[in-house]
Amino acid sequence: MGMTMTQKILAAHAGLEKVEAGQLIEAKLDLVLGNDITSPVAIKEMSKMKVQKVFNKDKIALVPDHFVPNKDIKSAEHCKCVREFAYANEISNYFEVGEMGIEHALLPERGLTVAGDVIIGADSHTCTYGALGAFSTGVGSTDMAAGMATGMAWFKVPSAIKFNLVGKFNKHVSGKDLILHIIGMIGVDGALYRSMEFTGPGVAELSMDDRFTVSNMAIEGGAKNGIFPVDEKTIAYMKEHSKRPFVAYEADEDAVYDEEYTIDLSTLRPTVSFPHLPENTHTIDEIEQMDEIKIDQVVIGSCTNGRIDDMRIAADILRGRHIAKGIRCIVIPATQDIYLKCIEEGLLRDFVQAGAVISTPTCGPCLGGYMGVLAEKERCVSTTNRNFVGRMGHVTSEIYLASPAVAAASALTGTISNPEKID
Repeated sequence: MGMTMTQKILAAHAGLEKVEAGQLIEAKLDLVLGNDITSPVAIKEMSKMKVQKVFNKDKIALVPDHFVPNKDIKSAEHCKCVREFAYANEISNYFEVGEMGIEHALLPERGLTVAGDVIIGADSHTCTYGALGAFSTGVGSTDMAAGMATGMAWFKVPSAIKFNLVGKFNKHVSGKDLILHIIGMIGVDGALYRSMEFTGPGVAELSMDDRFTVSNMAIEGGAKNGIFPVDEKTIAYMKEHSKRPFVAYEADEDAVYDEEYTIDLSTLRPTVSFPHLPENTHTIDEIEQMDEIKIDQVVIGSCTNGRIDDMRIAADILRGRHIAKGIRCIVIPATQDIYLKCIEEGLLRDFVQAGAVISTPTCGPCLGGYMGVLAEKERCVSTTNRNFVGRMGHVTSEIYLASPAVAAASALTGTISNPEKID
């Protein structure tokens, strides 16, 4: 009985020839990640261990990104705690305002995550790095503390679901539509503590930004991680961004999967997740048969859809047009580098001329933090990853998760709209 990609990576990092689903192992870590919300808790827990220093200053990444630039005294104190810990431990990969970014966009861009790595982060969307063929998963702050202290973490080896991708996307369909389709199909607990492994000829049709989006939202299906095979696009991305060596693992031909699905990318339609769960999905065709859904705000950004492809898609739709009166459209490039590319390509001009506002890189509105908090009964179309009750503000507000294309089209009309009808 063979092993999946995830199982092979975990076996190698546990120093074992073979592992099986359900087995408890202890594995070496290539990177431990924390942000301005989770790191202070981990730092406090690490101090209780009476450990003097982190296990490796080059294998810790601390990224203040949720409330930066600081929105209030409490967030400033959190960042101060992280900053002082980073300086005291000479952390190589500490990213302060000025070189900041949303953690899950920033780390691959900085070359800190590569194929074959085992990565834990005290943030549930750490599973993003599976796009590069790494095993990465979110953990609690206590596990982050143990990881920073020892360079090790324990795992229960996950079983897997195989998604065989065929065909290619039509215009205005992207990785966000794919992962929303999958979550709508299997439910928010459909992959609970299992690995979502993507394969098939359709993988080659996905850009790296598409793959980051899909892996990022694996957790919204309950998965332990999401992972893609290492192909020419992956290798090209890593060569551009990283000088670190990588190891490309492949699933065995006789690897065991709990379930297998085949998805024809050419059949997918722009998809929107209605309140209050990501699994509550409807295609744009279904939405067009409903009464108009009027909105108040659009957010284009986040660790899910704040990359340069997302910015270009949104700008292409907004260019030369103007956002509907009364609609607030907030655009958030995910890193300083992406922000700079938006300037160089004239995308920021397109956004501003269309009536949008541009934020520095931050998670901000995604978690109802700042830069776009919703009031009572307001509706928002957002390219973020969660639409739980009260996620972006008031408990009576509503969040509709969508791709950058749908979000931009909706900003122009003031209702949830089909980007195909904007062209």
